[in-house]
Amino acid sequence: MVKTQFYLTTTLPYVNAEPHIGFALEIVQADSLARYQRLRGAEVFFNFGTDEHGLKIYRKALESGMEPQAYVDDYAAKFDNLKKALDLSYNSFIRTTDEHHIRAAQEFWRLCKKSGDIYKRKYTIRYCVGCELEKTDSELEEGRCPLHPDLDLEIFDEENYFFRFSKYQKKLLDLYKKRPDFVVPARKEKEIKLFVEGGLNDFSISRLKSKMPWGVDVPDDPEHVMFVWFDALINYISAIGWPEDRKSFSKWWPVYQVAGKDNLRQQAAIWQAMLMSANLPNSQQIFIHGFITVNGQKISKSLGNVISPYNLVARYGTDAVRYYLLAKVHPVEDSDFTYDKFEGAYNSDLANGVGNLMSRVARLCESSGQNFAPDRPPGFRSEVVKHMESYRMDLALAEIWKKISDVDTLIEQQRPWELSGKTLKSALTELVAHIRQIGFELQPFLPDTSSAILKQFSGPRISAAKPLFPRL
Repeated sequence: MVKTQFYLTTTLPYVNAEPHIGFALEIVQADSLARYQRLRGAEVFFNFGTDEHGLKIYRKALESGMEPQAYVDDYAAKFDNLKKALDLSYNSFIRTTDEHHIRAAQEFWRLCKKSGDIYKRKYTIRYCVGCELEKTDSELEEGRCPLHPDLDLEIFDEENYFFRFSKYQKKLLDLYKKRPDFVVPARKEKEIKLFVEGGLNDFSISRLKSKMPWGVDVPDDPEHVMFVWFDALINYISAIGWPEDRKSFSKWWPVYQVAGKDNLRQQAAIWQAMLMSANLPNSQQIFIHGFITVNGQKISKSLGNVISPYNLVARYGTDAVRYYLLAKVHPVEDSDFTYDKFEGAYNSDLANGVGNLMSRVARLCESSGQNFAPDRPPGFRSEVVKHMESYRMDLALAEIWKKISDVDTLIEQQRPWELSGKTLKSALTELVAHIRQIGFELQPFLPDTSSAILKQFSGPRISAAKPLFPRL
């Protein structure tokens, strides 16, 4: 369905480490969706940014001998620089240390408190600083967090403010029932539904400022700061002007969200309950993607297998990295990265595939001496639309590469190098139309490559050019 306004957001990466390929996956997926919607005629607000509060960041800053603000300023720049490296089209880069976001978080707190959903009590929990989350017995493996097995769980025993999450079990289940595609894919919708059906526990949403001062101040209580998750989730509405600019909020909300599978509960249950508490509409839809492993192992600094998107781009080029993340990484399931797989895809699909086809047809057009009338493709083919509407960027690209293969086959069948006159002109005009369609459909995925193709084959004269993807 073509939309007039389309608001899209990623999660906000936690700025305690350099960007890695796993997060590059999320932002490139979101970027392809944003570009696709613009090409379909929508006005797009595309939000990205950084999550900058919490105990983990506070400790990292102290370890580095830096003030927390200076520490997060440094890391935020490293994430914002992805815009150039990965050719991203986001038009909002929000930071949770922004003054406007802080004011919005405090106003949101007041609304939840007014609804009777914030209260104070003493509690004792086991806490994973890596996740910035409480951990129950069922979430642990051999007494440790499976996502951060190298970190000892910490015991928190203090009085904090709590959010009345348990109050929203029925409302959340009603939401999932009313909107069965609220979470995509369907098995993730089923997973969050089962989680909520199992019962919800109220959770802590503050920390004692004397122990952890790096956070948003709780309104009317100088002894507490907000728990990082509560504060960070509010960025999705503060980014579009809430609470002051209600006109902007009404224009863009609700939002389409892209998030990793480790964020399912936070985005599809906690955040939705918070919105209900504040009497705000729920998100429009949440797309949950899988993880990238490297040589069969989870990405981990301790394992030394962290792959920088900056290094990949420097070595292979932006569009080669975008292609691999969108075409060869499954949008939903976990996928494994190796340099052999990457270079194999580069040579077979980019150098020998789209690159070779463009060079081949351009040379035929140049040697023919013919003119080709400018013509713009009418839009995306229905097969590509179907896959993009269901967040299957990999299948959309597979459809485009099928067309590339079909055009190669057509050239072999027509043998234009043996033709002349009107027959040659007709054959080449058909090939150029196919190339222009391929160039158009590549725009959400490989923006620089598509621009080069559309420019080269715009006509009236078409000339050969340097290869799009030199073979490795």
